[in-house]
Amino acid sequence: MTPIAQLLQERIAILDGAMGTMIQQRRLDEAAFRGERFRDWPKDLKGHNDLLNVTQPSIIEDIHRQYLEAGADIVETNTFNSQAISLADYQMQNLGYELSKAGAECAQRAVAQVRTAQPARRYFVAGAIGPTTRTSSISTDVNNPGARGTTYDELVAAYADQTRGLLDGGADLLLVETIFDTLNAKAAFFAIEQLFANGVRQVPIMASVTFIQAGSNRGVTGQTVEAFWNSISHVPLLSVGMNCALGPKEMRPLIEELSRIAPVYVSAHPNAGLPNPLLPTGFPETPDTLAPQLREWADSGWLNIVGGCCGTTPAHIKLLAEAVRGVTPRTIPRIEPYTRLSGLEALTIRPDSNFVNIGERTNVTGSPAFAKLILQGKYEDALSVARQQVEGGAQIIDVNMDEGMLDSQAAMEKFLRLIASEPDICKVPLMVDSSKWDVLETGLKNIQGKPVVNSISLKEGEHKFIEQATLIRRYGAAVVVMAFDEKGQADSLERKQEICARSYRILTETIGFRPTDIIFDPNVLTVATGIDEHNNYAVNFIEATRWIKQHLPGARVSGGISNVSFSFRGNNVVREAMHSAFLYHAIKAGLDMGIVNAGQLAVYEEIP
Repeated sequence: MTPIAQLLQERIAILDGAMGTMIQQRRLDEAAFRGERFRDWPKDLKGHNDLLNVTQPSIIEDIHRQYLEAGADIVETNTFNSQAISLADYQMQNLGYELSKAGAECAQRAVAQVRTAQPARRYFVAGAIGPTTRTSSISTDVNNPGARGTTYDELVAAYADQTRGLLDGGADLLLVETIFDTLNAKAAFFAIEQLFANGVRQVPIMASVTFIQAGSNRGVTGQTVEAFWNSISHVPLLSVGMNCALGPKEMRPLIEELSRIAPVYVSAHPNAGLPNPLLPTGFPETPDTLAPQLREWADSGWLNIVGGCCGTTPAHIKLLAEAVRGVTPRTIPRIEPYTRLSGLEALTIRPDSNFVNIGERTNVTGSPAFAKLILQGKYEDALSVARQQVEGGAQIIDVNMDEGMLDSQAAMEKFLRLIASEPDICKVPLMVDSSKWDVLETGLKNIQGKPVVNSISLKEGEHKFIEQATLIRRYGAAVVVMAFDEKGQADSLERKQEICARSYRILTETIGFRPTDIIFDPNVLTVATGIDEHNNYAVNFIEATRWIKQHLPGARVSGGISNVSFSFRGNNVVREAMHSAFLYHAIKAGLDMGIVNAGQLAVYEEIP
């Protein structure tokens, strides 16, 4: 058990308060921010707080020391914007590593000073990783809903540089905080996990989201609390929490919900109320008014870590530490192992859930009408196809751009970015569908929710399977696994069982995939082709489904339903009847979901 986890089992840990508020109290001028090193820098630097790690380190150390002496167990480094994307505003893109390292060193020096006076206490430095000044999920141009301020790859590179600096400077924890764009945060976690996998020093990871709208259950990009949690639940987090934007009154119902659904420690560091420029401090909550409210949260069993954000000072933290002293920390709830996906809203697949319809019409290989729109560049019209599917009952949207005349990567990125600007479409989870790995990756880099990848298989051997599955888990997606291996596609029941069992073992034991994030497709193959050995294909799928649900616990089963009737293409009446009959028996056997045209399914009991 790590030292911080041991502390969190014993009591509620105290996080520090606002760095920016304390810096503002110093009333530093332009020359103070510049220092000697940046005296002739071409951009204004006043307000560039992170730069003080190298130009005025004694000021930053002193602020950390004040918070530690007030009772903080965890101090956050002054590195909120210490990465290339935010530093570009000051033409300092190359200083991300240096400022991050210096920030961690400032905090550790403060800890060393306080430790001499109180050697028995435990202190932790959390490397603060902010959301950047750009967004990868929200359009930056009112005339172009697909425009973005930054890309996933740019974010990963910037966050990796920052993380290296924080770790080299001695950070004990990493805190990805003030998350307003979940895709940005997923890039941060991807960078961190990639560094860990490559051998850098591993430390516990914390996450903290910001919800800006008082009285709303949605964040900046429109995600609900549960959808946000599902989006980042793949990360091996120490804690998840909320900070900034809201005061305690506004944050209260949100932190209550998060504490109920998150199977990790929960943190909260709200602002000192909503900003009010008419007040002397700019915020309404004093130490005397803030502490009792957060004590109530602690008494309610919602907190493991508590502190303050904008407007809070050492005086706030001192009273807060006193207020929660002796209060029993939150007990981590046991969360049922269900398949949990998300768009802007959460989709939980429980044992008693109805069959999940995966809309098939935004697939250029399966819908000639959709393919024609995409090939003609009529993306806005193509969006209406996606919207019709959601309105028709699809709970997941399958997007496939595998067409020889298309730049599939560019088409996938463009369409997913346009979907992200349509709340009535992107409220549901997305399925990124392609036979090309680079297209699948492009899709994953443009989805803030928790999507499904369709698909991977053992076709190219275990090494490639493990490589792709590891990345899919790091991107934060569930995965469809086809019953396909080095010998080819499984058609018999025995081959389906053999391949699915082998895939399940590799995914769960070698990679650490949650069973509930594994969706098997035991191959819906076409019947009535005129070849006798094809006649049992549908029954083989149904029996394989039954076997998977009995022998591979937690895994889900899906299939491309329209394949079964392909011999009857052109005869929609027969095809719809076949689909309904097939689904009737497959769902009884345990089929959880399927790629179907939700608006064209006959009712089984009404089929002549």
